[in-house]
Amino acid sequence: MMSSRQILASTRYLRRTHIFFPVRSLMDATKKIEDVVSVDVHAAKDLLSSGHSYLDVRTTEEFNKSHVDNSMNVPYLFKTQEGRVKNPEFLTQVSSIYKKDDHIVVGCNSGGRSLNACVDLLNAGYERVKNMAGGYSAWVDNGLAGSEKPAEEMKTSCKFRP
Repeated sequence: MMSSRQILASTRYLRRTHIFFPVRSLMDATKKIEDVVSVDVHAAKDLLSSGHSYLDVRTTEEFNKSHVDNSMNVPYLFKTQEGRVKNPEFLTQVSSIYKKDDHIVVGCNSGGRSLNACVDLLNAGYERVKNMAGGYSAWVDNGLAGSEKPAEEMKTSCKFRP
């Protein structure tokens, strides 16, 4: 149980005739990485089989190399000369494809970009998004790609996965 000092320190209060009423600040509504639900690739496959949509947030080049069947591609980051830059139109592009009450599994190459994309989507009001942990590389490694191509041809190497 929190002490009154801890409560006062962690929450803004209004005082009204000797009774304190908690007031939710805008920061309370901000979702964080800890708020994202992540599922492994087998659970993601089951969700996709039951009607969930798959949003691939890798670059167009990565997506064109290979991707989950029936997935939509909206890059979360772009590769530029300065390095990776967040797609400023990401939420606008996603909203042109999906409604806020759609069930969406979000994936990238290894799970990092999709995790951050899920945070942005949750903060934009999408409540039914799940991150595919391990990303498309884990999908391929687990034999779910359904392709005759060697795994190395379908995956993109990154600093997290060879």
